[in-house]
Formats: sequence, structure tokens, C-alpha cells
Amino acid sequence: MIFTETPLENVVVLTPPVFSDERGDFIKVYNRDLFEARGLTCRGEELFYSTSKKGVIRGFHFQTPPMDMEKIVWVSSGEILDVVLDLRRGSSTYGRCFSLVLSGSNRTALYVPKGVGHAFCALSDEVTVFYQTSRVFSPEHDAGVRWDSVGFDWPVTSPIVSVKDCNLPALADFDSPF
Repeated sequence: MIFTETPLENVVVLTPPVFSDERGDFIKVYNRDLFEARGLTCRGEELFYSTSKKGVIRGFHFQTPPMDMEKIVWVSSGEILDVVLDLRRGSSTYGRCFSLVLSGSNRTALYVPKGVGHAFCALSDEVTVFYQTSRVFSPEHDAGVRWDSVGFDWPVTSPIVSVKDCNLPALADFDSPF
């Protein structure tokens, strides 16, 4: 596993080992010992996936304390522009974003620590995004920041966004608990 630091503290790009043969590929996205040796945690409490069509934007999503969580995000098929937003008050990169393309073909994953919002834009006609989280989803702690309030240049002109995501607070109006 290759761990690549990003400009946002503890947000890490993961390049997992790929084992290929005539049948196809086998990819190990997570190994607890390797993560813990790097000071990263994300013991899986929940594993889920979403499907989206081209032009969908989801996020910025996170859970508030005490149910805040780490995430590992990867794409099994299709392609997204994955975007994270630093919401940690004490961070030198508070309010800044980092983005990269995750796809079924590049097999890259992203580690998202507590206090960092997660969003993505579907770039392919269909995409399947997997999430491993360190806590079970808690509706009472479900929160977010509106996707278009952080100064990020999204690659779509007419995005498909849920009513819920459109009603999230703007970053300027968000009082971060992190």
C-alpha cells in the first residue's frame, strides 16, 4: 500500500496493491496493521456504496461529534471527482479543499479523517462509490456544508443535487464543532 500525503493534514491518497492474473484483479483497499502503523484509524463499523449518474454532486457530508468518523472512499466502477473540505477549526487549512479523480480504473482510494467533509461529482455515465466508515451512521449527527459555498470550481454547469444537499448551510454560516 502506498500512502501519499495531501495538502490537508491527515487526508491521505491510498494506492492499494493490485494482484492481477488471467481472471482479473484482486485489490486490497484496507489493512488495519498498515493503517495503524501510519497513525491512521478506520476500523470498519459500516461499509456501504452509492450509485450515481453523470453530473450528480453529493456532499459535503460528515457526522458531528461524538459520532464523527473516519472514512475510506473508493470507486469500483466509473469515475468521480472526489473533493474533501477541511472543517477543523485549529487546522492551518480550515476551509480549503483537496480534490482528485477516483475511478475503477485508477484504483485509488482516499482516507478522510474526522473533521473533514466529503463530496464528489460523478464524471462517468454510471459510477459506484464505496465507503468504509469507522462509526455507524447516526441520523442525529448527520451534517453537511452546501456544495457550492466553498469556492470550489465543480466540473459541471447543471449539476444534479438532492434537495437535502441544497438545503445544507453555506460554509460561511457553518459553526464547526471540530
